Amino acid sequence: MFGRLRYTLLTIAFLLIGNTATWADKTFVLVIDPGHGGHDAGAVGSFSKEKEINLQVALAFGSLVEQNCPDVKVIYTRKTDIFIPLDTRADIANNAKADLFISVHTNSLPAGRIAYGSETYTLGMARAGANLEVAKRENSVITYEKDYQSRYQGFDPNKAESYVIFEFMQDKFMRQSVDLARCIQKHYVRANRKDKGVHQAGFLVLRKTSMPAVLTELGFISTPEEESFLNSKEGIKTLSTAIYNGFIDYRKQHGYAGKTLPPPIFSNYSATETTPKEDTSVVQVVPVETNNAPIVAPRQKENAETTAISEKENAKAADNTPAKPTNKETVTARKEPTQPKPRKEEKQVTTAKPNPTAKTPTGPSYTIQFAATSTEVSLKDPIFRGMEDLKCTKRGNLYIYTTGHYNSKAEAEKDTKKLPARYKSYLIVKENDLAASAQSATKAEKQPSTKKAEKAEPAKEQNKLTFRVQFATTPTKLSTTDARFKGLPDVRCYHEGKLYKYTSGNYASQAEARSALKELQKKYPDAFIVKFQGNEKK
Repeated sequence: MFGRLRYTLLTIAFLLIGNTATWADKTFVLVIDPGHGGHDAGAVGSFSKEKEINLQVALAFGSLVEQNCPDVKVIYTRKTDIFIPLDTRADIANNAKADLFISVHTNSLPAGRIAYGSETYTLGMARAGANLEVAKRENSVITYEKDYQSRYQGFDPNKAESYVIFEFMQDKFMRQSVDLARCIQKHYVRANRKDKGVHQAGFLVLRKTSMPAVLTELGFISTPEEESFLNSKEGIKTLSTAIYNGFIDYRKQHGYAGKTLPPPIFSNYSATETTPKEDTSVVQVVPVETNNAPIVAPRQKENAETTAISEKENAKAADNTPAKPTNKETVTARKEPTQPKPRKEEKQVTTAKPNPTAKTPTGPSYTIQFAATSTEVSLKDPIFRGMEDLKCTKRGNLYIYTTGHYNSKAEAEKDTKKLPARYKSYLIVKENDLAASAQSATKAEKQPSTKKAEKAEPAKEQNKLTFRVQFATTPTKLSTTDARFKGLPDVRCYHEGKLYKYTSGNYASQAEARSALKELQKKYPDAFIVKFQGNEKK
């Protein structure tokens, strides 16, 4: 009897060891997809084509994986300049039973618009107009296919209503896809790339994949400095190493081992990105979106570009519109998905409002305008930590934030280097001009009659300020009890323009809303906070 028992136990142990060995020896399959190819050039720059950049970076990334990850099998959707239909790319990954799918692309903007940096997308409904435009451009490749209308069930890459099919898709792999996207973005930033963030949009190439999948945009071929960088040896090595390290970080998060490589260093290259004369990057000022986004002033040079971006959201966009900066200009900034990290030390500051009776200096004085919002933010808020000599001035419907007092523009320009990294955009303005415009705006605000004010008083509950987390937008209305909203608290829908927007929760404070936002962003990375007064969006 004991002999049989021992035999049975040995057999079970052998089977367990065999299964463990099989699992440990399982090959991890990575599919790398260089976007476009063949007669589909993708975006075209002044001297290069997107399809060439995508292929060079994808092959360099794959080579790093092959050299450093012996347990990973790398499969390319293309290794030469050939055209591959979008659904075929997904089929390659599915047939290979891939564990990950990474599609490599290069961004572009219309002529006259400037932008810098890298961003990464997962599948989902575009929460911002700029995200939708990127998806439209990348999806337009299907028009090169003869039977694309039947092949993609009538999908029209140029019509917004076609993209409603992407709402809440890929739930099974959404969390892992967002994890991968964030890992890649983290290493872009470590390589000194401008962080354009993690977004969701309706990419056909991701739609049919049966594994975690992302599409990463390396940079902007339409920006001369970016195009030069994207085609340089330094650029190719920097970008491929960043994607590789993001891949390794993701693997470590999911129980795999891997060797992280240091960002490449070049003896004749001080940074991985040519420093632009006009930095048009945008940053989040506050997590509350009012009228589509917080507002941030652009950096000013003699012929500075300003950046207009819808939205964190979020409205996040890479669309920068040229214009001559004036003291009246503001720029809508896209909302980032994460909160800025507070610094360890905090210096107390107080809000200084313009004083019409104050004596003006004999000569002009200047200040650095670094942000503007539609709702006032306390200067003691953690987002301003580490900054000194702050001032908030109300101008019309905006609150303008400035720092410092200088006798000359040159002196102010020199001090802009002290601005925290999150405020990469700024304007140098005359303090007198700022105060004057604020006074005129205040007078205009006092024009409405007292009768109108009396009518607005009743119903305190209707005027109560609350905060909700917006997580989705669709061109056609969905029921708030739709099964796809299952598990989300207090789902509501409001109509704005031609879109239906969906929120979760109704919180009395920003702190409560931020807590809910953090949880919701695990599934909807582009979610953001919206302020309401009663049922009206502020």
